[in-house]
Amino acid sequence: MARQRGGFLQEAAHQIVAGGSAGLVEICLMHPLDVVKTRFQIQRGKTDPTSYKSLGDCFRTIFHREGLLGFYKGIFPPILAETPKRAVKFFTFEQYKKLLGYASLPPGLAFAVAGLGSGLTEAVVVNPFEVVKVTLQTNRNAFTEQPSSFVQAREIIKTSGLGFQGLNKGLTATLGRHGVFNMVYFGFYFNVKNILPVNKDPNLEFLRKFGIGLVSGTIASIINIPFDVAKSRIQGPQPVPGEIKFLALYKGLVPKIMRLGPGGAVMLLVYEYVYAWLQDTADHK
Repeated sequence: MARQRGGFLQEAAHQIVAGGSAGLVEICLMHPLDVVKTRFQIQRGKTDPTSYKSLGDCFRTIFHREGLLGFYKGIFPPILAETPKRAVKFFTFEQYKKLLGYASLPPGLAFAVAGLGSGLTEAVVVNPFEVVKVTLQTNRNAFTEQPSSFVQAREIIKTSGLGFQGLNKGLTATLGRHGVFNMVYFGFYFNVKNILPVNKDPNLEFLRKFGIGLVSGTIASIINIPFDVAKSRIQGPQPVPGEIKFLALYKGLVPKIMRLGPGGAVMLLVYEYVYAWLQDTADHK
């Protein structure tokens, strides 16, 4: 019994470390596209003089007005959140998958249901960080003029509290965003990976996994973006003050796909390779 418990704890620790590593690498590579996506989602329409005309115009405007660091606005909350968030994402997916192994679900469906469970759990953990991140990302002042993440968090708590109008604003939309994304993301990736034959060449095997992860992240992004737009609108400035509109639910789709297509592949690959390395290292001790 003690040996089994020790084996579980070691495996869980490896899943948590690998998941956290995946999140940290992904956020450092892809955060600029998250800023662009958020800016598109909270635009007030063509009548807004600060509205971006295109994806290229958004990149140019942010760079000229806010500098290179403007693309990294709001990155501290995700860095603080991504390590535990992705650790929760992958660890809970593995645990839900194990639990569902005792049910009579087909393996393909079990991957999707485990993904849904992991997404809902992840959403509860990450939502307060998302509120702070979106608030900072929608600030168009120069990077040096905006408040720090901690100051912004204190201000939100002071003015609106910890509840659904404050630091947990938009929780329902976040639950939908993460639940739907992870359900499609994990369900597609593991089902397709089990169908396509494994390549003996490690380079081709890497490309096989990356390609499946890229498609998984892209499809999941397309399906879940209405929840993402709703979350950004609820947590950020409203297009019309005092109103929450859910039109244009596919705003920011291109930068979202540009981020979570390759970003989704990066996460899965970092997780799998780090986890395999940790397990292999432990086995050879």
